[in-house]
Amino acid sequence: MSDQKVGQLLDSLGTTIELDEGDLPVDALVILKVVKADGAVSMVKGQSDALDWLTSLGMLTAAIEIERGGFTKLPDDSDDD
Repeated sequence: MSDQKVGQLLDSLGTTIELDEGDLPVDALVILKVVKADGAVSMVKGQSDALDWLTSLGMLTAAIEIERGGFTKLPDDSDDD
């Protein structure tokens, strides 16, 4: 098994994400379900180069919460100077 870039692979799977103009993605955590040549199913995880284990764990925990419907976006309070 060797490390592979996943950008084109994610594109071919139709992966999309909602970003606002001016948003700057800084880290990525990727989880893939893989069917092996023998039919076995497994999961693999990849991440951006700068992603540390603590942020990775936080992102995964937040993703679980979002999937459960428990995350509510907070109002933008940037105008509270």
